Amino acid sequence: MTVAGMSTTEQSVDAAGQAAGSSFYAAMRILPAAQRDAMFQIYSFCRQVDDIADSDGPRAERLAAMAQWRVDIDALYAGHPPARVAAYAPVVKTFGLRREDYHAIIDGMEMDIPAEIRAPDAATLDLYCDRVASAVGRLSVRVFGIPAPDGDLLAHHLGRALQLSNILRDIDEDASIGRLYLPREALLAAGITATDPETVAADPNLPKACAPLVAQALKHFADADAVMARHPRRLVKAPRIMSRYYRAILGRLIARGFASPRAPVRLGKLTKLLIILQYAFI
Repeated sequence: MTVAGMSTTEQSVDAAGQAAGSSFYAAMRILPAAQRDAMFQIYSFCRQVDDIADSDGPRAERLAAMAQWRVDIDALYAGHPPARVAAYAPVVKTFGLRREDYHAIIDGMEMDIPAEIRAPDAATLDLYCDRVASAVGRLSVRVFGIPAPDGDLLAHHLGRALQLSNILRDIDEDASIGRLYLPREALLAAGITATDPETVAADPNLPKACAPLVAQALKHFADADAVMARHPRRLVKAPRIMSRYYRAILGRLIARGFASPRAPVRLGKLTKLLIILQYAFI
């Protein structure tokens, strides 16, 4: 038995249940069993620390909870893991997962805790994207078997492409909880001096502020594609599906535009199925 009295198999099923319905889930289901279980475990870890960051608990308690995750990860790599990360040990060993990538994810999620992020400068936004997305990618590419240095390069570009697409998609949702991830430089260049999230979301110049992020995301998608093109199809099936999901979302955001009011953008089941068929089986 392992975490919270659950067997490794039970944990995999539990993690898969948490992921079900997400874009992540379909991309991971096509993997061989060992890789699939490892990816669901990574997803479960990310969900747990993200839930801490997004909870409405006292900030001090959330920071303490993040600190405990760092202690637990360090104990895992020291060879005496506490119960909740005991099942990580074989996956870490099998796929050569790095402690610093787990720490980076914790650090990234923690950036939302001391105060709500509002119009960070471009360097801070890039650091945030690296920690909450590209660090997840650095764990993932080791599970996929994509060799270095291309594995880390793919994580760099695809992680940023996905996170920037998320930011562009979730402007209104983030504003509703007091967050604004659009960079300060892009806002000022568009003539927006406010940093209040809902004020910025309603500003008629918002499309101008979004344009640089759209361009950055498209460039990162293109660079990620170039990396994946250098490797056998079997190694890049899962990241290609994730890339195509989010590239389709970005395409719909571009077609919709960023002027207020903005209708939510989602992918339908048929679109998702066609992407899976194209990149997993055809």
